[in-house]
Amino acid sequence: MRLIQAILTSKWTKILVFVLCLVPLGLLIWQGFHNDLTLNPVQYVEHTTGDWVLRFLAMTLAITPLRKMLRLPQLIRFRRMLGLFAFFYVCLHFTTWVWLDRYFDWRQMLDDVVKRPYITVGFAGFLLLIPLAVTSTAGWIRRLGGKRWQLLHRLIYVSAILGVIHYYWLVKSDVRKPLEYAFTIGALLLWRIGAWLIERRGRQVPGNLQNKERATAETL
Repeated sequence: MRLIQAILTSKWTKILVFVLCLVPLGLLIWQGFHNDLTLNPVQYVEHTTGDWVLRFLAMTLAITPLRKMLRLPQLIRFRRMLGLFAFFYVCLHFTTWVWLDRYFDWRQMLDDVVKRPYITVGFAGFLLLIPLAVTSTAGWIRRLGGKRWQLLHRLIYVSAILGVIHYYWLVKSDVRKPLEYAFTIGALLLWRIGAWLIERRGRQVPGNLQNKERATAETL
């Protein structure tokens, strides 16, 4: 256990994780230089970056359950990085659509957002990630206060759900991958709700005991 903790607290581990997070982008660049982006390269890049957005969101959400179940609080060091990489890949996803798919045709893009539900939902999920990325620093935690910051950053669950819906409505026929993401994110959300309920009940029990003790003392 001490060895694992030492590895997790090492600066080199964080650098390694950072490099690994860039591997999907590196693979796309490699495939692009070797003309290996399938017959529809724009769609391939859109789908690949979209997949990695959901993967990084799931990894970010999994940090808290893992650190509590495995009793490895050091895992929290990687949550911010994973969340920011989710934002990084959603920016690549959005840029690909704006630049290579729609060629900066703002009128057509606006029509897509208004008339195509899967784009509307995806765009909403993207917008929700912007304040989370902006306020991810320690300075913003101090400015907002811990409780308000935590409340704001729970929007990551909403963004992840919207991302899954966006993917599900996009593929239409073969929905296996969107359902895999839905199951993963749904399980993480259920764990979070369960942990919150247990914590809330734990806070109420001491209060109830104190009330009973007071009532007993008064009767005596």
